[in-house]
Amino acid sequence: MPKKIHDAPSGPAPLGPYSIATEANGLVFVSGMIAIDPSTGRPVDGDVADQTHQIMKNIGAVLGDVGLGYGDIVKTTIFVTDIGDFAAVNEAYGSYVASSKPARSTVEVAALPGGFAVEIESIAAR
Repeated sequence: MPKKIHDAPSGPAPLGPYSIATEANGLVFVSGMIAIDPSTGRPVDGDVADQTHQIMKNIGAVLGDVGLGYGDIVKTTIFVTDIGDFAAVNEAYGSYVASSKPARSTVEVAALPGGFAVEIESIAAR
């Protein structure tokens, strides 16, 4: 199956030369999401938990645009600028995937685009 690029109009617009979602061989790769409100294109206010909730809503919107949902996520990677935020991110993230429990990695990084505290990328399967 050739690669298919999904526009996913319900999610935030790409901030650079990349696709929000790309599909190949039944897997949908959702690019790393930061806490952007797709209706305004602006960052959301709030702490790391608020950012995580917005990110998960964005991931859900993108997946919905391609006919999938949170239960179809098989792997996520979470990037945080402070591993001390792990518990807050974990609680917010978990409220979206508690029943499906995808595989996951969490990595502390020096910085994220726009000064955000968290970014999440995901892979879903049809």
